[in-house]
Amino acid sequence: MNADSRALRLPADQVSLVVEVFRMLADATRVQVLWSLAKHEMSVNDLAEHVGKPAPSVSQHLAKLRMARLVRTRRDGTTIFYSLENEHVRQLVIDAVCNAEHAGPGVPPHHRADGGLQAVAKPPATEDAG
Repeated sequence: MNADSRALRLPADQVSLVVEVFRMLADATRVQVLWSLAKHEMSVNDLAEHVGKPAPSVSQHLAKLRMARLVRTRRDGTTIFYSLENEHVRQLVIDAVCNAEHAGPGVPPHHRADGGLQAVAKPPATEDAG
């Protein structure tokens, strides 16, 4: 990004979309769901168990995240699997967690050789990634 591009204003409709993304991130359950999906796709029941919430509640959060285009679905028989919509969403979630880690004491886990976010290795590319 160069100095000139920072002076430009975003179009109002784009600002509204960005605000909606941040609104979706302003809920602890949705953050946990997105963090869980940063590594690999999961079903509603797997996500519910992983985040410690009832499946119907997780399903409602997933519906909101899907409407905001932060997650996508894939059906396999009768099971629906959820994944992050794209690499930008994944990076946004990881960056938010890294930023939060800086609020704590000491060296943030993502800056340590043994730390934190290495567990969230980039998932293998899929045919429809983008």
